[in-house]
Amino acid sequence: MDYSKRPLKRKVETSSEEAMEKPGLKRMSSGRSTEMQKVDSMTGALVQELMNASTSFHKLHLQVSGPGSFAAHKALNEIYDALPGLADSIAEGYQGACEMLLKYEGQGPAILDSVEDGIEYLRQLKSQVDELQAVMHHSEIVNLLDTVKDAINGAKYKLIFLA
Repeated sequence: MDYSKRPLKRKVETSSEEAMEKPGLKRMSSGRSTEMQKVDSMTGALVQELMNASTSFHKLHLQVSGPGSFAAHKALNEIYDALPGLADSIAEGYQGACEMLLKYEGQGPAILDSVEDGIEYLRQLKSQVDELQAVMHHSEIVNLLDTVKDAINGAKYKLIFLA
């Protein structure tokens, strides 16, 4: 089955009205350009996605079984352990660089039913990181995004070739 075009299922969180707002900017000043507001929104969306991804990979880590499952179990453990700290570093670094707070939308974690779903999700995450890197004006955040891609690439390698 070709997983490259298959959309991932998601749990939708609707616990509060604020959670349903679009990701973006909690403004400390109204002087941000439309371009920077787009980068703010993309950054908030990536941070949210990385936090959600940790939960998705943790759940998949607990469900893998069969041949190759020990290697997959360990690889998924590494990525779900790494993602919260990486998301936190990006959020704090960006908020400090821009002197503003990000907002996060209420979209829940992706539902991953197999290691193949996990590999496709890693590809999608890497693509989202690449898109943000292409518009990011802060080199220190670009470097943090490289660290995220390194973690993603390591997980893909282990899930594709070692599991």
